Amino acid sequence: MDHLQTDRLKTLLLGIALTGLILGLAFYATGRPDLATTVWFAGVAPVLAALVVEIARSLSRGEVGLDIVAALSMSAALTFGETLAAAVVALMYSGGTFLEGFAEGRARAEMRNLLSRVPRMATRHLNGGLQEVPLDEIAPGDRLLIRQGDVVPVDGHVASASAFLDTSALTGESLPVRLDRGADAMSGSTNAGEAFDLIATHEAKDSTYAGIVRLVEQAQRSKAPMARLADRWSLGFLAVTVAIAFAAWWFTGDPIRAVAVLVVATPCPLILAVPVALVAGLSRAAHFGVLIKGAKPLEAMARISTLILDKTGTLTDGRPQIVSIDSHDGMGADDILRFAAALDQASKHPVAQAIVAAAKARGLSLPAPEDVVEMPGEGVLGRIDARQVIVGGEDFVAQRVANAAGEHPQLAAGSLMVAVAVDGRLAGHMVMSDPLRAGAGEMLARLREQGITRILLATGDRVEVADRVTQGLGLDSIHAGLTPDGKVNLVLVERQTGPVMMVGDGVNDAPALAAADVGVAMGARGAAASADAADVVLLVDRVDRIAPGIEIARRARQIALQSVVAGIGLSVLGMIAAAFGYLSPVQGALLQEVIDVAVILNALRALRISPSGIDAPKNQIEGATT
Repeated sequence: MDHLQTDRLKTLLLGIALTGLILGLAFYATGRPDLATTVWFAGVAPVLAALVVEIARSLSRGEVGLDIVAALSMSAALTFGETLAAAVVALMYSGGTFLEGFAEGRARAEMRNLLSRVPRMATRHLNGGLQEVPLDEIAPGDRLLIRQGDVVPVDGHVASASAFLDTSALTGESLPVRLDRGADAMSGSTNAGEAFDLIATHEAKDSTYAGIVRLVEQAQRSKAPMARLADRWSLGFLAVTVAIAFAAWWFTGDPIRAVAVLVVATPCPLILAVPVALVAGLSRAAHFGVLIKGAKPLEAMARISTLILDKTGTLTDGRPQIVSIDSHDGMGADDILRFAAALDQASKHPVAQAIVAAAKARGLSLPAPEDVVEMPGEGVLGRIDARQVIVGGEDFVAQRVANAAGEHPQLAAGSLMVAVAVDGRLAGHMVMSDPLRAGAGEMLARLREQGITRILLATGDRVEVADRVTQGLGLDSIHAGLTPDGKVNLVLVERQTGPVMMVGDGVNDAPALAAADVGVAMGARGAAASADAADVVLLVDRVDRIAPGIEIARRARQIALQSVVAGIGLSVLGMIAAAFGYLSPVQGALLQEVIDVAVILNALRALRISPSGIDAPKNQIEGATT
């Protein structure tokens, strides 16, 4: 049975239980107790039947849960004619399962499918023309056309003079790379330049991206299931309940006392209070831009001791930014940026777009470029305000200007230099890099205050880049040059010492996100694969939301535990009173309702959790908290 069918069944059972209880009470109030009994029985029977089926499935998996206590109380109440008590228990049980299903269903509705990024078709050269073909028809040796913006469908080598690919989703390298003729291109890369031809070297099923998808599936299958907080209390509570009920029947010979004990013992503080507190925690986390996919990930999030961070797009912004502008001909920095940005308006290159964004952020007025000529992956030429402007790589510009010699800015690892020339003379250089996100250091300090004992970096980028970017952050370990399966292995090793949270945004992070106890994806700009494989998605492009997410999870779990302890304590006192004959089954059910109201009100305090030192983001995604 799929998620949609399960959710519909839970809703139907809740409706049947509620309708049966209300109609029965109406018949009883109008002097028709016989019809009331029949209606109550009819309302309980479907809930009990579904419960028995679920218990059988759980036992076949070797799991023993609190559902057994609820089934015993409903069965005993029906057997001995206490149909009203059975109807109340049925309503409480179906209400609790509905709340859990609602929380998980709401989170699933926000997720995209893992394969949404995978291209379904490719453009193949055939007999002097082009044809669209399904991926599974591509064979090694086929010549494919990869248009601008296309995702490379299979592994292959470049057949054109050059190609310019954005591989950030696969390797973590934030800046696009140029590939010359014959160079290998990985499936899952995005064409950031002009169209080029690719000679396929693998079938789609054997390509890089398909391998990553398989890694995700394997990690999800091997991931140990998390037990519900409620089920961890089940065996002890079940033993106490059965012992008190059996003793009451054995010493008094009155089976109704045992029924009353079972009704009072219906674990509604666990069935209701736990999901209410956790659902409230889910909603509160979403209010701060943290979408948690259900109660189980929230519980696991509250117990995290090790954090593994990806670099590009997670710890760093993932987009190149200008860090310095150096003048070589007396021209001011703003003028250099203005000329470069005005010309780059005609280019779709990620670096060009970053330069345009930087100029607009400074409030510079950008005239329209004229006579633009772009050399994909190399540079752009054109006219701005009747002046000849060239923007591009150092060699590209040096070949076209008279004063190329001279001092150039020193580049740190992972940085990029863009040269700018005006009217045939080198005007200056712009140094670009992928900087740390604002507040990254403060975020890591807050996480350590919350009990995170180990913080590691896992990246596919080069060692020198990782060392430079993370300098001064005080990470416990840095692991660079990792492949997707290397990240999975790192997660598995760290899980041996405690629960692990993995944070990433690219396709290459998806297998590790699936393997971690809690996987967190940067959902605002991250890949669909990582969002689907993760347990938690950051709805806003703010990695500093991890700390409040963990704080909310821990406080929601604490509130749930408080409700459980208080509710179970009151239930045990009620069971003892019922065993001594002070409570009938109906009175026991009503007492349990009072206990339920108390623990649910306490559980709802999770809706008011306010993480320290942070405000809810203003740019909330529509409906995130509904």
